[in-house]
Amino acid sequence: MSPRFGIMTAPMQVDYADLVRVWREADTLPEIEHAWLFDHLLPIAGDPDGPIFEGWTLLSALAAQTSRLRLGLMVTSNRFRPPAVLAKIATTVDVVSHGRLDFGIGVGSRPSHPLARREYEAHGLPFHDTAHAVQALAEACTVIRRLWTEDAPFDFIGDTVQLKGAFGNPKPMQRPHPPIVIGGRASATLRVAATHADVWNIPGGDLDDCISRSALLDRYCTDIGRDPAEITRSIHLPVSYADPGLTRKAITEAVDAGFEHVVLGLPSPFPEGVGQWVVDELIKA
Repeated sequence: MSPRFGIMTAPMQVDYADLVRVWREADTLPEIEHAWLFDHLLPIAGDPDGPIFEGWTLLSALAAQTSRLRLGLMVTSNRFRPPAVLAKIATTVDVVSHGRLDFGIGVGSRPSHPLARREYEAHGLPFHDTAHAVQALAEACTVIRRLWTEDAPFDFIGDTVQLKGAFGNPKPMQRPHPPIVIGGRASATLRVAATHADVWNIPGGDLDDCISRSALLDRYCTDIGRDPAEITRSIHLPVSYADPGLTRKAITEAVDAGFEHVVLGLPSPFPEGVGQWVVDELIKA
């Protein structure tokens, strides 16, 4: 299968007009099939007090500015929003985009990241331990799928999520629901992905580790009786404008390793015509 290429534009240290420009251009280029934002509330690079946009609100705006691209957040922090609220938000974006949402979700910021706690403390959000966060992700995926697909209100009593009379109306445009993209590399997250993911994404860098994590996901799928081939393997690769050959090499190696969904992270500022540059220098080259 030919790889499917997309771009990611981190919505920090940039203007809204620049993001619209890049996404509108990408929407005209069939070689670019998907586009992504990330989900942070304070910058994780550059000026720590610089501008950053909220991901889901921005995604809905960009959905209305485009007509073809698959789109999503790579990936939503499950720590930021209650899952039933997140299901409603995602449904809204799927409707606004006429069924183009890929629903990305993950545990949330890595505790090892030097800025991981800052955005939670600044917004009054709890930062539970990893075991709690992984359980919360599994329960969130369960209730979100039910809100998208069930035709009657339901109660849910979990360890981290409790709902009474939960119901989603309208439903997403996509049936049975938008594809679920789970991001992460930790073994506990991979167990959740084995159960719930249609697509699994991992940040690139150490390709050998990415390959071993993909093999671990295969094993977890086998353990629960799921065909590992049902889960598309996705990788995020940083783009170098100065040395596109380096990025092309990383793409080739990742595709050869079985990653068929490639997300190309575009650093800001975004050059004029960056979408066509991606096509000419990275996808077609």
